[in-house]
Amino acid sequence: MITLFGKRFRLFRPRSIWIRTVVQWAFFVLIALIAVNHTLAEDGGGIPGLSKASLHALCPFGGVVTLYQFVTTGTMVQKIHQSSFVLMVISLLLAIAFGPVFCGWVCPLGTIQEWVSKWGRRLFRRRFNHFVPGRLDGVLRYLRYGVLVWVLYVTAVTGRLVFADYDPYFALFNWWTKEVSLIALGILGLSLGLSLFIERPWCKYACPFGALLGITNLFRMFSIRRHESTCKTCGACSIPCPMNIPVDTKRVVRDHQCITCLECTSEAVCPVANTIQFSTPVTLRGAE
Repeated sequence: MITLFGKRFRLFRPRSIWIRTVVQWAFFVLIALIAVNHTLAEDGGGIPGLSKASLHALCPFGGVVTLYQFVTTGTMVQKIHQSSFVLMVISLLLAIAFGPVFCGWVCPLGTIQEWVSKWGRRLFRRRFNHFVPGRLDGVLRYLRYGVLVWVLYVTAVTGRLVFADYDPYFALFNWWTKEVSLIALGILGLSLGLSLFIERPWCKYACPFGALLGITNLFRMFSIRRHESTCKTCGACSIPCPMNIPVDTKRVVRDHQCITCLECTSEAVCPVANTIQFSTPVTLRGAE
């Protein structure tokens, strides 16, 4: 328990958006099964009724990296499938409406980082997710935009899926195959190791797709909104935020790192009903 302004709050999430947990588990298991099935299919086996697609066909970022080549030549970067385009469009449309829900609800790499972080939270308690000094953290969070620009540039120049050699998402579901580079495995191991100290380190500092989706936080339709007249400024909404966003100081959360996990809302941690809401300006509290 912690005490803020005379009131006591649990340090860890007293409630949670349970449906998000269900969705995260569902997508993690689904992608894992498809990845295993792809390997089995290459050996002449496979699970009946389950997709045998490669992981490249299931990654929406593939649609982003091949966009330049598709527009200029009408072809796609090697290993990229049309399904990546479809998934990219769906992810972007969802982000424009609701923010980066792919990051907070779907992405298996983000999910496994959260699972590892639960151990870190138990080990370090209040220190967890606060090891990096604020100023340094603020600078590091823009590194992922550099990664995004680099990936798009080298892919456009070479016409190859260069990022696959560095991608921890690909390594996570292909570590047992010879397709994964040692660099990708090392980045995956580093990301999971750092997750004991920092929640979602890959998402915060390096993920290029998260960088792209994060831009939609600036103009998305539904946002996290704080009703100032009923807010007790207790900070309870900021404590569970995996991205360290000071929600209690915002009227509308437009931070480029928000992943729409909704763990800061009145449905999860805010002690005052309808104070932290996920809504449009028109529907906020309904009575304003």
